[in-house]
Amino acid sequence: MLKAIAIDDEPIALEVVKALAGKIPFLELQAVFASPFEALGYLQREQVDLLFLDIKMPDISGIEFLRALPDPPMVIFTTAYSEHAVQSFELDAIDYLLKPFSQARFLKACNKALQQYEYRKKENGQASAPATEGAPPTTIFVKSGYEQVRINLNELLYVESNGNYVEFVLAQSKILSRLTMAEAEALLPAPLFIRIHRSFIVGKSHISKVDRNNVWVGKTSLPVGPAYVSEVEKLTR
Repeated sequence: MLKAIAIDDEPIALEVVKALAGKIPFLELQAVFASPFEALGYLQREQVDLLFLDIKMPDISGIEFLRALPDPPMVIFTTAYSEHAVQSFELDAIDYLLKPFSQARFLKACNKALQQYEYRKKENGQASAPATEGAPPTTIFVKSGYEQVRINLNELLYVESNGNYVEFVLAQSKILSRLTMAEAEALLPAPLFIRIHRSFIVGKSHISKVDRNNVWVGKTSLPVGPAYVSEVEKLTR
C-alpha cells in the first residue's frame, strides 16, 4: 500500500485528488495540504511514499519545495501548466499530470509509482540479486465489493468488459470490479498484456493461437476488434 499526501493551494484541486485517489486500491491518501509549509512538518513526522505536488503556488513553487527536501518521497506533479515538464523529470518525478486529468490518467501515474515502489523494495531486500530497472509488477489490487483483492498477474488470463464493471478472469476464479476498460488497461503493465478489443485485454503469456479475427486463450476464443488488428499481428512477428 502506497502512503501518499497531496499539496495544492487550490482546495478544489485537492478534492479532485482525494476523489480519484479513493478509487485506487493500492493507494492511501493520508492527508492533503493547501500550504507546503504545513506539509513539511507532516513529512518530517510521518513516512510518506508518494507526494502529489502542485507546481504554481504563491509562496514557494512545487519544484523549489521538492528541492528543499533532504530525502524526498516519490513525486507526481499536478499542474495546469506544461512548461515545467522537462524540469520536473530532471528531478526524477514519477509523472507529470496536466489538469484536468481523468481517473484513467491518474491511475496510470499511480501504477508507475507502485512499480517503482515495488522495485525499490525488491532492490533493498535482495541486494545480491540482479535488479531490472522498470520491471513490471507481479501483482495488483482491485476493489471488488467492499474488499481489496490481490491478483497475481501471471495467473490473469484476460479482462472482459461487463456493463459498468470489468471481470478479471483467472483459471480458477473471476473477480468483478467497478472499473472502466481504460482504468483496467492503465492498471495492467503493457509488457504483459495486450488490448485486442474494446471489451477484452489478454495476458500475452496465455495466448495459445492467433489469427486476424480471433485470439485464443486455451480453448476460449476472443474477438479481435478492427482497431486492434495491427497490434495483435505484432505478436506473431
